Amino acid sequence: MISKFLSKLKSIFFKSAVSTETPLKKEKKAAKSVKTKSKTKTKTKTKAVNSKKNIETLTSLPGVGAKSAKALYEAGFKTTKAVIAADEKDLLAVSGVGINLVKKLKKLK
Repeated sequence: MISKFLSKLKSIFFKSAVSTETPLKKEKKAAKSVKTKSKTKTKTKTKAVNSKKNIETLTSLPGVGAKSAKALYEAGFKTTKAVIAADEKDLLAVSGVGINLVKKLKKLK
């Protein structure tokens, strides 16, 4: 009776140390994790490419350089139309954008 009790205690305490998975199950899990990692890499690459293209298009606006284009993009202005249609207060809230740039952009309206 004591031996049964001790064996149950051992099974309870050392359950986490002993893996019940077969090696085949471990391989399938490893293969799934590799597949998901490759998908996320391609998504981040396309996002990076899209953001670079959007920043480059923002530099086509008069008075907007690389730094201010990046600041505008990070502030949520993804397109040139969004920048032109934006309120003056919203544009001035972006770091790197001054009153002179806002005046140039408002002339485009």
